[in-house]
Amino acid sequence: MAFSKDFIWGAAAASYQVEGAWNDDGKGPNVWDVSAKYGHIRHNETAEVSADHYHRMKEDVALMKELGLKAYRFSISWARVLPNGIGEVNEKGLKFYSDLVDELIANGIEPLATIFHWDYPYALDCLGGWKNKDSSDWFLEYTKVIIDALSDRVKYWMTFNEPQCSLGCGYMVGVFAPFQKCSTPELLEMGANMFRAHGKAVKYIRENAKQKCYISMAPYGSIYCPEDDSEEAFNKAYNDSFKSEGERFPFSMSYWSDVVYLGHYPEDMVEEFGDQLPQFTDEEWAMISAPLDFYGVNIYYYKGYPSADGGYDTNWYQGRPHTALNWPVTPEAMYWVPKFMYKRYGLPVMITENGLSEHDWVCLDGKVHDSYRIDFTHRYLRELSRVADEVPVIGYMHWSVMDNYEWAEGFDERFGLIYVDYQTQERTIKDSGYWYKGVIEANGENL
Repeated sequence: MAFSKDFIWGAAAASYQVEGAWNDDGKGPNVWDVSAKYGHIRHNETAEVSADHYHRMKEDVALMKELGLKAYRFSISWARVLPNGIGEVNEKGLKFYSDLVDELIANGIEPLATIFHWDYPYALDCLGGWKNKDSSDWFLEYTKVIIDALSDRVKYWMTFNEPQCSLGCGYMVGVFAPFQKCSTPELLEMGANMFRAHGKAVKYIRENAKQKCYISMAPYGSIYCPEDDSEEAFNKAYNDSFKSEGERFPFSMSYWSDVVYLGHYPEDMVEEFGDQLPQFTDEEWAMISAPLDFYGVNIYYYKGYPSADGGYDTNWYQGRPHTALNWPVTPEAMYWVPKFMYKRYGLPVMITENGLSEHDWVCLDGKVHDSYRIDFTHRYLRELSRVADEVPVIGYMHWSVMDNYEWAEGFDERFGLIYVDYQTQERTIKDSGYWYKGVIEANGENL
C-alpha cells in the first residue's frame, strides 16, 4: 500500500471563501456578495473580509511552504478578473492571480487552478445567468483571459467545482446563491449551458495553453458502499451510485460525469425525461466530451439507504461519529469512490477535496489541538492508500488550507489546517497541519 513517488500532496481553498477584498481594486460583485446582504447567510455574515487572503497572500503561501505542501488548489474569482463578467479586464485583479502563481512556484508549490467555484458575476446573473443561451460564450471569454495570462505557469486546470452544488443548491433547492428555485425544464437547460461552457473551455485550453496542461473538473463523489464482500452487494452499490435520481438529477454524479466523460446522458435520464432533455449537435457532443486527463473528485462521506421503518439511514447509527456540520464519518468512501470512478470512466483519480469541520479554538498554550481532524484524515488516507494498489491515484488535496467562509453557514465552520482569528487575522498552524506535513514528508508511508 504505497503512493507513487510523484504523488501530489496538497491543500485547497476557493476564492470567495478566503480572499475578502470584495470590491477592492476594481473587483465586481458576484451573486454571493449580493445575496449575503439579504439575510440568506447564518448570522447575516458576509465574506467582505473573510481570511483577507487577497492582502495576505505572501504570508499564506509562506505558511503553505511551512506545511510542506507540494500543491495548492485555488479558484479564480470571475468578477475579480472581469468585473462585469465579460468585456473590460480588471488588470489589478488578474495580476493578483499571476502574483499568487509566481509566489507558489517560487516556494516549490504546484498551482492547480479551478476556473469556476460558485462565485458567478452578478452582472451576468442579471442577464439570466446559466439560463441565458449566451452563458457558455461568457464562460469562454473569461476562460480565454485567464488561460492567456496563466497557462505558461499553471499546468493543472479544473473547469467546474461541484457543479451539483452550483445547479442543485443554487437553483433547485435554493440554499446557495443566487437562492433560486427553478423548474425542471429550466434546470435541464441550465445544465446544458454549463456542459457547453465546460466543453468550450476545454477546447480553448487544449488549443491555446502555453504548455502541456492536465484538465479535469471536480464534482463531489457521493456513492453507496457495498454492504458486504459479495459480488451482488458490489453490483448493487455500484449501480445505485450512478442512478441519476429523477428530478433530483442536478445532485447526481452520473448526470455530470456520464455526459462529460462518456458522451451521453445517463440511460435512466433518457427514460425519465425523453424529449425534455436538451439536445446537442454532434459537434457539441464531441466538444463537451473531449478527453480529459484525470478524474477529479471531492470526497467527504458516502450515502446511506433510507431505513424501512423511518429510522437511521444505513450510513448512520445511534451515536455515530459525525463532524461539526453533522456529516457522517465514513472513511470507506475514500476507497470506494476512486474504485467506482475508475471502473466507470477509466482515468487516473485525483482527490480534489477531503476534510472536515470541527470546533477548533486556540488553547491556553497558544496552539490548536485538533486531534479529531488528525484522526479523520488518517482514517481516510489509509483507505486511499488501500485503493492506490488497485487504481491510479495521482493526488490528494486537503480541504481546506485555512479556515474560511463556509458559504451559507458563514464563519461557524472551521475546515482549515491553519486557524484564522477573524478578529485579528492572526494565523496559527493547527496540530493537524504539522501532522499532515509529516505525512507528506513520508509520502504516506507512516499511515
